[in-house]
Amino acid sequence: AFLASHYNVCFMEHYLAPILAARGFGFLGWNTRFRGAEQWFLLEHALLDIAAGMRFLREEAGVETVVLLGNSGGGSLMAAYQSQATEPNVRATPGGSLPGGLDALVPGDFYVSLQAHVGRPEVFTDWLDPSVTDENDPLSVDPTLDMYAKENGPPYSADFVARYRAAQVARNERITDFALAELERCRKHGAMDRTFAIHRVWADPRLLDATLDPSDREVGRCYLGPAKMMNYSPFNIGATCTLRTWLSMWSLRTSQCRGAPHLARVKVPSLVLQSTADTGVFPEDGRRIHAALAAPDKELELFPGCHYLETPTGIREHVADRIVAFLAARGCAP
Repeated sequence: AFLASHYNVCFMEHYLAPILAARGFGFLGWNTRFRGAEQWFLLEHALLDIAAGMRFLREEAGVETVVLLGNSGGGSLMAAYQSQATEPNVRATPGGSLPGGLDALVPGDFYVSLQAHVGRPEVFTDWLDPSVTDENDPLSVDPTLDMYAKENGPPYSADFVARYRAAQVARNERITDFALAELERCRKHGAMDRTFAIHRVWADPRLLDATLDPSDREVGRCYLGPAKMMNYSPFNIGATCTLRTWLSMWSLRTSQCRGAPHLARVKVPSLVLQSTADTGVFPEDGRRIHAALAAPDKELELFPGCHYLETPTGIREHVADRIVAFLAARGCAP
């Protein structure tokens, strides 16, 4: 059976579930307590929730072989689960403590990365608009770092991209500084946490410049529509979060949702699948995931299709067949 989960999105009706079921496999789209509640996410508790799904499959459903399906943001989450089950490593989020049971997770037998981001902090930073000069003002702009200013491109020069990427990291670090200092201030006042807003998170230069990490994607669009319009809208990942959620999920410095450290502990046979018309996950992401996996037995395939595999016709069936063939070649059949 397949076990799939995500940081925030409901996978109970995952698009691959009926297709894989028709091929004889079980599929458990398993939500953590943070389904639809991304702003309160804490990794250590989400891993315990996934463990409950694993126990159900093993102990109640009688499943002998479990395939961890890491789709989209769920790629790094399921890698974190397998990593913790293989070699316990998760630390308590600043301001909290580890719940019991994290050192007794049951690992999966296979790992499949499908349309997955390298890690939650990484994709957030890749999309983060570094031209914001005031975190309290969603319209503040440093024109020298504005990818939407025509004088900067596209196409973007190598110098602009280098400055831009460095400024994205710097903005992530500034927010982390704020979160740590504010969490300490909350503690001194007897408060557990607080929420805050993050503006402008649809600003990856690859959205407008097709020469950066070339693929078949539609240029100028993000997952929600026209990139610039959505960048100045309130509809973005991480729009609202608590201090501890920032530190647990989005911070480059403190988050344990970064992909590479966990992928380095994933040693089971692994398959990485990435489409070439995705507007938010790019071919380089698939290559980085494949390279970071510790599995001696691993494969990477790039294929046509958008992020949700709605186009071209038949691509979902192709992906399901590719996964089934990978498992069958290793003795795993329904």
